[in-house]
Amino acid sequence: MGVRIEHPQPLINEIQYHLKVKPENLPAATYNLSTKVEESGVYSFCMCPGGIIVPAMTGDGEIVVNGMSMSRRDSPFANSGLVVEIKETEWDKEDEASPFKALKLQQEIEQLAFRLADSSISAPAQKATDFVEGKFSQSLPKSSYIPGLTSTRLDEELPPYIVKKLKRALKDFNRRMNGYLSDEAVLVGVESRTSSPIRVPRDRETFMHIEINGLFPCGEGAGYAGGIVSSALDGENCAEAVGKFLN
Repeated sequence: MGVRIEHPQPLINEIQYHLKVKPENLPAATYNLSTKVEESGVYSFCMCPGGIIVPAMTGDGEIVVNGMSMSRRDSPFANSGLVVEIKETEWDKEDEASPFKALKLQQEIEQLAFRLADSSISAPAQKATDFVEGKFSQSLPKSSYIPGLTSTRLDEELPPYIVKKLKRALKDFNRRMNGYLSDEAVLVGVESRTSSPIRVPRDRETFMHIEINGLFPCGEGAGYAGGIVSSALDGENCAEAVGKFLN
């Protein structure tokens, strides 16, 4: 889990193409970043060139953000998920052996984001530089998120095991893409659904549920994918398994 980071698309173009002005025949620039912090992966996810940040909540009292690209990649903004791998030992303080504990954590963070945004559908946000330096953002850059942004101290409000690793990762990513960590970059919360907190069990060979004959758990919701491509591949594998089962 983590945040969405948004930059002006021209800034990403300049960093990636090493040109002040992108030639028309070049597409909107993209990036793919990953690092290790204290044995946890921190990485960009679902990078959207020429895109917008969109609300993705499915219930009342929560804020979840996601991203999408315009068909022509012509929005003036670039955004990406920026997420941290969370170890169970970092957050699990409960003794009960409930399969829904990780889902509860996800819900708590999404509800926190709602409160930080003054209980509205705006999203809590902080300049990337202020996040790293531990300061309140007196102003925020322009954003593609249509409901608007609410300035807040994400560095103080999000769980420490997320904040600490995001800070180190942002510094690392800035060494690789000089200018990535800048006043023009804004962190928007929260990106909390990159992968399912629950996995529905299935047989490795048949792709069928281990107890329910004819049920084939599939894709992100069942805990077997983490994005468009991996979902498509898992769907293809399950479709083939269903065909074998029916025949």
